[in-house]
Amino acid sequence: QVQLVESGGGLVQAGGSLRLSCAASGRAFSSYFMGWFRQAPGKEREFVAALAWNTGTTYYADSVKGRFTISRDNAKSTVYLQMNSLKPEDTAVYYCAASSASLALRDFGSWGQGTRITVSS
Repeated sequence: QVQLVESGGGLVQAGGSLRLSCAASGRAFSSYFMGWFRQAPGKEREFVAALAWNTGTTYYADSVKGRFTISRDNAKSTVYLQMNSLKPEDTAVYYCAASSASLALRDFGSWGQGTRITVSS
């Protein structure tokens, strides 16, 4: 198992920016996919972005493409989600997750505790 701890959530006005961090520890995760998901009230959890740790290849949901950037710091074992041009519809609890197999939701077996982001209009 990989242990994940998120930080960086908060309240921001529409058009603003936030950066989330996800510190990973535990089992070697260099071959993992690291992902960000979000869940808004009354909605299902949805994919936001992911990164293949060993190659750095990135993946994004259409709704955030061009606004969000996922990146990693190998030395700190940390994944980041830089969120720019935030919209009220980005309001949700954001979760960091790790998958040792694929980008399918069912393969993300390790999850952080979640961090809340509220975007005011």
